Amino acid sequence: MQLTVAHDMENLQATLAEFARLGLSVALVPTMGALHDGHASLIRKGKELADVVVVSIFVNPKQFGANEDFDKYPKMLGADVNLVGEVGGALVYAPQVDDLYPEGYATTVSIAGLTDRLCGASRPGHFDGVATVVTKLLLRTLPHVALFGEKDYQQLCVIRRLVEDLDIGVEIVGVPTLRAADGLALSSRNAYLTPQERLVAPKLFAALNQVAALLQAGNLVSAVLERGKIELEKLGFAVEYLELCDSDSLAPLAEYEAGARLLVAAKLGGARLIDNIEV
Repeated sequence: MQLTVAHDMENLQATLAEFARLGLSVALVPTMGALHDGHASLIRKGKELADVVVVSIFVNPKQFGANEDFDKYPKMLGADVNLVGEVGGALVYAPQVDDLYPEGYATTVSIAGLTDRLCGASRPGHFDGVATVVTKLLLRTLPHVALFGEKDYQQLCVIRRLVEDLDIGVEIVGVPTLRAADGLALSSRNAYLTPQERLVAPKLFAALNQVAALLQAGNLVSAVLERGKIELEKLGFAVEYLELCDSDSLAPLAEYEAGARLLVAAKLGGARLIDNIEV
């Protein structure tokens, strides 16, 4: 199927109507562009679960706070469209801001509890922006399934919550984090790393695995997490958080439980890196 690119609601709906006429099931992969192999893995998984894959490319201003990187966030639509076509996507939806948020737009989707901690604590309003744009994308495309990377694990939990709470009839699928050969989680923001920082960055994932091993060995959670933070600081990371959480509610855990999630956020130079693993 030839790749279609839609920049507005009218063209999006026309293509989706043709998919419906043909009886094709739809998978949605929402992105902010600057696509890489991690996004390609989402598209490939979408092709396993549905007949056609729609990829949205939209750098959402509502999820960036003051002094964040909205203006310098990498934008490369031509290359992104080429990647989607190479991997087998059927439709790229790349709207302008005023297509999603026209004049007079006044609605925000907010999820309580899940968004108060971890990345939500240091990025107030971020998950409101995420929840709002994802809700609009789901309602505009009405996919059978939508796919999100587990690297942004808190985001995945937030989206699962909003779909359940708002009775949006779409299956949300989390796709395992794709990593470089040295373990660094693939991310568009890795482009902010200097060559020297890129050599250090994989140690974030290595530290997660070391912490996980100590937790599984029965060591005190608080002591292990504190030790992990100290070791990361020695490596040059400015640690924002390192926490062991319930995999669904993201509530912090004082004692190790099998299946818990270990999450970290840390700055390395000008890049804010996040990662997580199941313990």
